[in-house]
Amino acid sequence: MNRTVARLLFPLFCVLASSAFAQTVHVVTIDGTINPASADYLHEGIANATDAGAECLVVRLNTPGGLLKSTRVMVSDLLTAKIPVVVYVSPSGAQSASAGVFITLAADIAAMAPGTNIGAAHPVGMQGGEKDSIMNEKATNDAAAFIRTISEKRHRNVRWAEDAVRKSISITETEALRDSVIDLVASSLKELLKEVDGREVTVDGRTLSLSTASADIIEREMDWRHQILNVLSDPNIAYIFFLLGIYGLMFELYNPGTILPGVVGAISLILAFYSLHTLPINYAGLALIVVGIILFILEIKITSYGLLSLGGIVALFLGSIMLVDSDSSLEFISISWGIIVPAVLLTALFFAVAIGFGIKAQRRKPTTGVEGIVGEIGEALSDLNPEGRVRVHGEIWAATSAEGKIKKGTKVKIHQIHDLRLTVVKNI
Repeated sequence: MNRTVARLLFPLFCVLASSAFAQTVHVVTIDGTINPASADYLHEGIANATDAGAECLVVRLNTPGGLLKSTRVMVSDLLTAKIPVVVYVSPSGAQSASAGVFITLAADIAAMAPGTNIGAAHPVGMQGGEKDSIMNEKATNDAAAFIRTISEKRHRNVRWAEDAVRKSISITETEALRDSVIDLVASSLKELLKEVDGREVTVDGRTLSLSTASADIIEREMDWRHQILNVLSDPNIAYIFFLLGIYGLMFELYNPGTILPGVVGAISLILAFYSLHTLPINYAGLALIVVGIILFILEIKITSYGLLSLGGIVALFLGSIMLVDSDSSLEFISISWGIIVPAVLLTALFFAVAIGFGIKAQRRKPTTGVEGIVGEIGEALSDLNPEGRVRVHGEIWAATSAEGKIKKGTKVKIHQIHDLRLTVVKNI
């Protein structure tokens, strides 16, 4: 009986044992700019793959570049990872430009798909002026030293890597393979895993032989938190939230108790500050935007014949251009002209309309209170000789005639009011 049971359970034990020791490969996909979201996404991807005992982590990469700070964090994670990491530039038509070059070279194994390119890692910043030239040279030298360190660590083509920074050169996947920039070219993920199967890599002082040919592929996509952070890291989104926050709070201050503009404005400002925290912000640009808004508000209060509004437009426009400090990034990350121009024009239009209504309100004749009754037409309820009573807007007032006797029933016009007594004349 026991032998029969053992025969029946043996296949089940074999299946459980094989599943327990099956090789797995984790895959993360970075498709877009390098920012804090992608850096945190890669960090968690490495940690999850390490905890799961995966054979390796494959980073499917397609990026035009990104922030230097985030790039350094990602390179550090790649160089200190406890498991092998393969960076795979794919699909066909993808690129590994600027910050992507540093990330690709930092991998244990670097691969590219046919029809891809890598390079153009020169730091891009604001040009012009002696100070800017010095800052650009410092940034270039720093990036060149950074990429030399990575290339030496991974035994890649150091000269090409430095030229990619200093000369902005870019090459195809076949040229990269020929020049020892990458390790292999693979047309698909499955082909890549077959190509790296059996390769030896040194990780954390240990030499490991990869077994990936028949490994199970586990895709690790960005969760909702990383997706939201990725969207908020867009400078255009940060700029829009910042303006919405200012307008919302301004509406609430001008119309206390409306609640909705204040709530929307507060939430927008919080999201904007979070977004700006992830970006290289030029505080002079931020100050110019605030000054521009203040000038628009002052135009409503002070008659400057449009000079304050003109100053506000100039300050808002220049501040929007300067808001993101491109000198701090490997790829020129800035606010799109398609966002800046409409935002400035809409802001100017809004305040122009608001100013127009304010001027009309100031010039409009009072319709309530003591001043509102001057110039109105009433009727004499008694003979005014010169004093008597008149009816105006259904109200009975004591009145004095300013032009002799006025008979009862005569239409009169209110000339002035003093101590609740009207001075009237005949309405001709």
